[in-house]
Amino acid sequence: MLCLGSASALAQSTDVLTYHNDNARTGQSLQEEILGPGNVNTNHFGKLWVLPADGKVDAQPLYAAGITMPGKGMRNVLFLATEHDSVYAYDADSTNLFWLVSMLGSGETPSDPRNCDQVVPEIGVTATPVIDRALGSNGTIFVVAMSKDVSGHYFQRLHALDLASGSDRVPPATVAASYPGAGDYSSGGRVIFDPAQYKERPGLLLLNGVVYTAWSSHCDLGLYTCWVIGYDERTLAQTNVLNLTPNGSQGSVWMSGAGMATDAESNIYFLAANGTFDATLDANGFPSKGDFGNAFIKLSTTSNQLAVADYFAGYTNAYENEHDLDLGSGGTIVLPDMVDALGNTRRLAVGAGKDQNIYLADRDDMGKFSAANNDGLYQELGDALPGGVWSMPAYFNGTLYYGAVGQPIQAFPFQNARLGTRSSQTPGAFIYPGATPSVSASGTANGIVWAAENTVPAVLHAYAATNLAVEFYNSSQAPDARDQFGNGNKFIVPTIASARVYVGTTNGVGVFGLLDTETLTPLQAWRAAHFGNPSNVGAGANGATPAGDGVANLVKYALGLDPFTPVQPDELPAGSLEEELGSTYATLTVNRAAQAPDITYLVEVSSDLRTWTSGPPNTVTLEDTATQLVVRDATPLEAAPRFLRLVVSNP
Repeated sequence: MLCLGSASALAQSTDVLTYHNDNARTGQSLQEEILGPGNVNTNHFGKLWVLPADGKVDAQPLYAAGITMPGKGMRNVLFLATEHDSVYAYDADSTNLFWLVSMLGSGETPSDPRNCDQVVPEIGVTATPVIDRALGSNGTIFVVAMSKDVSGHYFQRLHALDLASGSDRVPPATVAASYPGAGDYSSGGRVIFDPAQYKERPGLLLLNGVVYTAWSSHCDLGLYTCWVIGYDERTLAQTNVLNLTPNGSQGSVWMSGAGMATDAESNIYFLAANGTFDATLDANGFPSKGDFGNAFIKLSTTSNQLAVADYFAGYTNAYENEHDLDLGSGGTIVLPDMVDALGNTRRLAVGAGKDQNIYLADRDDMGKFSAANNDGLYQELGDALPGGVWSMPAYFNGTLYYGAVGQPIQAFPFQNARLGTRSSQTPGAFIYPGATPSVSASGTANGIVWAAENTVPAVLHAYAATNLAVEFYNSSQAPDARDQFGNGNKFIVPTIASARVYVGTTNGVGVFGLLDTETLTPLQAWRAAHFGNPSNVGAGANGATPAGDGVANLVKYALGLDPFTPVQPDELPAGSLEEELGSTYATLTVNRAAQAPDITYLVEVSSDLRTWTSGPPNTVTLEDTATQLVVRDATPLEAAPRFLRLVVSNP
């Protein structure tokens, strides 16, 4: 006879390890089991606390569940980086700080603003980092930091930090590069990367073991060009370099902080800012001198080499460059495959910038350039975004959400792989820089569109994904400034993970969540009481064993046991033998502190440990009370070897 305890439910994958949730940059978190229309309101939801920081939090906070922290056990961790060149690892479910490290070298300070008002008063860590949980014993977070020394020398460094300790896994890489060309800041036939002239604004991209960086200028000042540089994630050795305006000027990558996007074939997509575009094309339709300013670009990474595989540039390219109306102010999304009206599968990417248009490109044929028109482009929605875009859209369940400057967030649904006109919009507008929405949902249900408003104080909004006119919550609704969390900041992206919403400010991160347990199931309330979070993640996951005794949380919940206390033998289900009418039967007795109302208790029997059955006529329930369950096998031991096990499950 064998008695086994088994938990059936799996932990959720709620990590947010990169800008806007995934490499497609959709901004959707589809494993949110707690937050929904029924509890995201001022009665149940609001500010929990604010995590302090030593500078502006321009980078999106990242979240990793179930990291083993030294001396603390398994914890859910929130990582935030500041313009003061600091990186923090906070307990995602409390105000406890696990570690704080500086990216500054000896005698260094964060960079000054470089005579530009885009990032002030200092430049340190601007880009959203990226995390690889599989690299190293604890996982690794990659961070780019800018600094300067007392002699006025500027530095850009890429760090690889251990998630559990914050220490550098390998020495940081100092960014330096050159590329063949005669463009601005070139010498001897090569353009040179000047660390003083750039900041890493776009979120970092991790793809096939390479960390990709893309570089922004300081306003439109000085001599600069368009760089994409890759580094081996294990060694931080530089792997590849590409310049997109090598024989021209400008054309940087900033996209209001959005990270470059990728598809399943490891191609990279981004929008280049105003800069030189060679309107004279070669035989393949590419700019003759390799200058791709103000273009929607697709890069190939085949054989670990960066190369332009395709592009789209509008026929108004020269006018937009001259009047600073470029594409580069907005981010791009690689959309899921769609089927058009003729049954053809369409592989699309979308982007928008300052010219108020939405550009939908076919990733297999981006459209290239024509001086006469944009007919090569898959679809263009002209003047769809009055005010222009200095933000990033989100995608969820067949709908695109855009927040243009001075405008409401608008929902644009897809039908037959074509983008339709606006279906709904938020009641209020968002001042500069508009809004970069994020979406939480449980699969396709309970969709909520979240957005931060760049005001003083900042405001967090939550809208119905199916109809943006329905606002569930905003942080200015509660009386007595209950939910105020700090001043607004440009390009802020809400991070939604495990029943929490994290929003960066000028000096910290506001943390929002449920204020009570009224809308939780008993199991979720038990998790919240023991682990500080009601979600099925980390140390509180159904299958986790925080006491190290091999007994899963779900089993301990079902038996009324403390998850942090090692279980004693007499607390587990016990087997016994019973005689009846000359036969011997195996019996399982399950003692429990109280019957959990949302748990199914099932005693199963088997003769071979492969096929398990339960219930009449296979088992007989002898007792089923709040504190005890006794079940007997219906097959006598004389007939065959018999095994019993307890299976507990949460629907």
